[in-house]
Amino acid sequence: MRFALIPDKFKGSLSAAGVCKALESGIRAVYPNADIRSFAASDGGDGFLDAVRAVRSLETFHIPVEDPLGRQISAPFLFDKSNGEAFIEMAAASGMELLSPSQRDPLRTHTRGTGQLLRAALDRGARHIYVGLGGSATNDGGCGIATVFGYRFLDANGLTLEPTGSNLGRIARIVSPEEPIIPESTKITAVNDVDNPLWGPEGAAWVYATQKGASSDDIKALDLGLQNLDRRVAAELGIQAGNMPGAGAAGGAAFGLHCFLRAGFVNGTDLILRLSGIGSYLRERKVDYLITGEGRIDDQTLRGKLIHGVVRMAVAQDIPVLAVCGKCDVPAEILHNFGLKHVLVVSDPEKPLSYNMDCASELTTKALQDFLINEKK
Repeated sequence: MRFALIPDKFKGSLSAAGVCKALESGIRAVYPNADIRSFAASDGGDGFLDAVRAVRSLETFHIPVEDPLGRQISAPFLFDKSNGEAFIEMAAASGMELLSPSQRDPLRTHTRGTGQLLRAALDRGARHIYVGLGGSATNDGGCGIATVFGYRFLDANGLTLEPTGSNLGRIARIVSPEEPIIPESTKITAVNDVDNPLWGPEGAAWVYATQKGASSDDIKALDLGLQNLDRRVAAELGIQAGNMPGAGAAGGAAFGLHCFLRAGFVNGTDLILRLSGIGSYLRERKVDYLITGEGRIDDQTLRGKLIHGVVRMAVAQDIPVLAVCGKCDVPAEILHNFGLKHVLVVSDPEKPLSYNMDCASELTTKALQDFLINEKK
């Protein structure tokens, strides 16, 4: 039996590598001599740098940056001096995991730290910078990033605003930097895992701000602020991008990267799958099962995240896909039509969340082992 493993992390429980290890233990219990190949995975969110490191030998630089609340921390980026490629993970500088639950407030947070990582990569000589989006604690439309490169956001009285979510609705004027900020030969790519627009019912605030600490009133204010930012950018920069698929990623940071730094978008899963070489592996070998998964399968899973890309690739090769997860919020029929042959929910519904989080590895191993034993009969 030959298995290819390419799961995402189980957030808060297991890294992607930890999930692979648990899956391999389950397989070995039933097929001791199985041919198992694990691939690094990320959809562009937190874990992006780890996935790139797994397939590329790159130099790591740590630089001082501001966290989402403006406090000094150290954050890494990866650099390939031979071709000028750099890789940045937004979560490392502007991520939700940098804040305690009580500190999370997208009205107060900003993306300046991500902009400082970008600036450092450019100063190092980067000619193509990939910015992995996801896991952000912010909803500033990328304004924090923009301020690092000389943009200023003014209120109706001409006073400079801090680039936070609470101030988006007060922006009356955008002042662009006087000098070119990005060399024409330099390319920035936002590595995106969703297709949400900037604002509206499917936009950054309404879909993602709750998990970042926003109340229902906060969400309304943030969405109105993003609408105002979109209008000001269209009026003063001549760029209409609010409805662009993916503009709402990372609290609208994707929108800001596109409008202020000319960034293009690329699907994070597609990029990592290309870097990992899994496509050629699947074409050259007969794989009995491709196993993927994430901590929670929900509607967002079907909108460009890792499992979506894995299923699309496997279906093209007629390879059955098994997904493991801690929780599944999508009906089985939808997942089957989506292309998943089986979904294993590994959590124990009779146990508390803390138990399932702490024992995720053992539960994953046992669930897969039981599944394979039944399949073998």
